[in-house]
Amino acid sequence: MPTPAPDDWRRQGQEVDLAGRCFEWREYRAPSPEWDHDHCEFCWAKFMVGVNAPPDALPDGYRTVDGDDWVCPQCFEDFRDEFGFTVISSE
Repeated sequence: MPTPAPDDWRRQGQEVDLAGRCFEWREYRAPSPEWDHDHCEFCWAKFMVGVNAPPDALPDGYRTVDGDDWVCPQCFEDFRDEFGFTVISSE
């Protein structure tokens, strides 16, 4: 897959925090009752589950192994090679 263009609107300096990171495919779970969703670090797609989740919310995606950052499947594939993402088994 080709690398996104240098002026791709999703680029916002993520290389500082995400380059070379390890990810795992996970179902989204809110970290606390007060925190009900997260966003893709690139396109801001919403990760959310439950009765209050909007129809376009993502129920799963790629999460950094420390659990701090989420990336949607499309952005993960688009930026995987450029940012050197690694996927580990979540089993």
